[in-house]
Amino acid sequence: MVTNSAASLYTLAENIVAMAAEKSRFIFAIAGAPGSGKSTLTQSLHQLIKEKHQRSCQIIAMDGFHLDNQILINKGLIDVKGSQQTFDLIGFEQLLMDIKINQATIKVPIFDRDIDAVVENAYEVDTDTQIILVEGNYLLLKQFGWQKLAQYFDYSAYLEVPIDVLRERLVERWLNQNLDIDVAIAKTDSNDLPNAQLVINESNPADINLRLG
Repeated sequence: MVTNSAASLYTLAENIVAMAAEKSRFIFAIAGAPGSGKSTLTQSLHQLIKEKHQRSCQIIAMDGFHLDNQILINKGLIDVKGSQQTFDLIGFEQLLMDIKINQATIKVPIFDRDIDAVVENAYEVDTDTQIILVEGNYLLLKQFGWQKLAQYFDYSAYLEVPIDVLRERLVERWLNQNLDIDVAIAKTDSNDLPNAQLVINESNPADINLRLG
């Protein structure tokens, strides 16, 4: 287990750099339930790898492949946005394939939580970027289609967080989006926590497990 101390983050960054040393491209996957701290950890590793180790590194977030709200409305899935069936899995796998092959500069989308929408072509991954940090809820999911993603990862990590901590963080996330407490709790309990349980119960083992806090 690794805790989220400065020393352990340094060690993890050093290990990633060491594993990537003989590769032109190294893809490190960071999976975990919603609210587990994937984005925070990924940003910290990105900063350490670039600033301390002077290695080229970029982040790819699975959230950039949320299906458009109108598509979800048409499919009757808008109330479960964030569940695995509300992502463009085919598009996400194609991006990982292109990243792995590394034959051209690739444009990457991001999800803007403030506008609740994907921003296409938000940034580029150049062919000389050595280390790619991929973060997302369902990267290690056993389910059909999702299980194919593992072939693109050189190494994987899974963030372990108790379900009660996840619930607290997820409610707080909705409150930060200016929802009232009753709505925040309802959205957390009806959708976010079932998604978290799916990730906890149906993810394949990672190469390492991380425990934050």
